[in-house]
Amino acid sequence: MKSRRIGVRLVRVTRYLKGERLDRLAAVGLLVLGQIELWAGGHTISGHKGLNAFLVVLMPACVAVRRRWPFAVGVVVMLANSAFWLADGKSTSIALGVSWMCALYAVAVWTETREFALGLVVLAVADGITALSPHGSPQSAGEFVWIPAVIMFLVRKAVRERQLRAEALAAQAELLERQRELLAHEAVTEERARIARELHDLVAHNVSVMVVQAGAERHALSEDQASTREALTSIEQSGRQALAEARRLLGMLRTNGEHEELAPQPSIDQIDFLVEQVERAGLPVKLDVQGERVPLPAGVDLCAYRVVQEGLTNALKHAGPAHAEVLLRYTGGGLDVRVQDDGRGLAQPNGDGAGHGLIGMRERVALYGGEIHTGPRDGGGFEISAHIPLA
Repeated sequence: MKSRRIGVRLVRVTRYLKGERLDRLAAVGLLVLGQIELWAGGHTISGHKGLNAFLVVLMPACVAVRRRWPFAVGVVVMLANSAFWLADGKSTSIALGVSWMCALYAVAVWTETREFALGLVVLAVADGITALSPHGSPQSAGEFVWIPAVIMFLVRKAVRERQLRAEALAAQAELLERQRELLAHEAVTEERARIARELHDLVAHNVSVMVVQAGAERHALSEDQASTREALTSIEQSGRQALAEARRLLGMLRTNGEHEELAPQPSIDQIDFLVEQVERAGLPVKLDVQGERVPLPAGVDLCAYRVVQEGLTNALKHAGPAHAEVLLRYTGGGLDVRVQDDGRGLAQPNGDGAGHGLIGMRERVALYGGEIHTGPRDGGGFEISAHIPLA
């Protein structure tokens, strides 16, 4: 039987991927704008052409990598901006101004507390020197130092804390999803072990009957049928060895403290008794059997019974005040089983809290090459529909 992955795997999407593309696009636009301002903007950017040419490339380029190295980008851009103003205080540049603000935002939002504090120190030193230079004035010190620092602090409080909360919630959701997957895989393992134990009982019964019949037939043979007697002896011995190995295998499948059940495995012929039990528990059930009943293989018989049992159990637990219907349809090549109710439906997609309900049914039906569909009904309620082939 093929192993199927249970649950939905969440893939963490890093916020840098989309943001970096946007930063690279902005960096290209600022670089182009800076070149236009430098070479075709008249006297917008004056002063030393070589230094300015270097700065209009350096500062926009830093915008492209500000998310990866926000502190380094902030320091470089702050110092570059001071160098630009110290060279010629009359120069103005939209491209360099926007690059400077992008760098300050990176320091405010994407740095740790220590780096943010150091960034504020660098901002105060760099802009303070600029404000107190011959091209500046002491009156502009507040404009160059305190106003950007206060804005950075407010932006950090407003944006970074929200991002941290969102990342914490995303990490918690991812952890819960992984725990859910782990529980689902554990449920599959437990259900497969349970199915194996039940199938062991069926196989052991059939092999025991074969061994007993072979032994009885061997004792009934006359003396002149030696070859037949040897064949039956071999069948009897092989059957006993198979039973012994099956018991060892079953011992490996049992968990600590779990004892062998002595009650026989249920059959689809006991559905009437199951329906009576559920009705006594408070859920009215209508049973409908269609088609000509045919003898079912032992495994298919047990599988069909478990599907009906689990479907009625789920309806009893989760449907609330409701009515249930059970349909058994014998077709030419299989058995259709349907359990439906008109209640409020399952509280969880995997049946009970441990996830054993629907998972166990899927594993059982898939073992015999069948199909099962579960889900809410149109108009309310829940439905479980399975087809189990007999061939």
